[in-house]
Amino acid sequence: MITICLGGHGFKESSDDEWLGLTTHLLDAASQSIMQQQTLRVLSAKGTKQANAAAKAALKGVNSHKVKKARHSTIFHRPKTLEVSRAPKYPRKSIPHDVRLDEHKIVVHPLNTESAMKKIEENNTLVFIVNIKANKAQIKQALKKLYDIDTVKINTLIRPDGSKKAYARLTPDVDALDIAATKLALV
Repeated sequence: MITICLGGHGFKESSDDEWLGLTTHLLDAASQSIMQQQTLRVLSAKGTKQANAAAKAALKGVNSHKVKKARHSTIFHRPKTLEVSRAPKYPRKSIPHDVRLDEHKIVVHPLNTESAMKKIEENNTLVFIVNIKANKAQIKQALKKLYDIDTVKINTLIRPDGSKKAYARLTPDVDALDIAATKLALV
């Protein structure tokens, strides 16, 4: 038997079972009051945050003071989107195309007409028939590869029969007549 003080209501003697029931009841009540106090603290903290925000808004004003970004164009463009570089899963052509104009296709043959021979002797210039699609830079490169000739400049014209003629002016240190005789076998 245990004697329990009942506050201002006197003393009471009770068994162990009653004591256990009473202590659990008291513990439950204490834990509930602690929980209520904690929730009140959280609510009051939330309330102070709201109160602070309201005070700040009252001082500053609730109307927006954002500065609008100035637009300097009357046209609206969508933003540039991401362009991913190609990473193909397989080649679209099984075999790459051969070079369309190599040096052998560019220079068709040298000319050995009377006017061409006159150019060789007087102007240090060699005359060739070349591919119609070849440009001056390609002709210059082809002559360098085939005959190891350095040219000052290339002049071209299209003949009435539709073929292209190229005049290759050689550098002064090289003799066109010598090259025509040795490398081209014209003379």
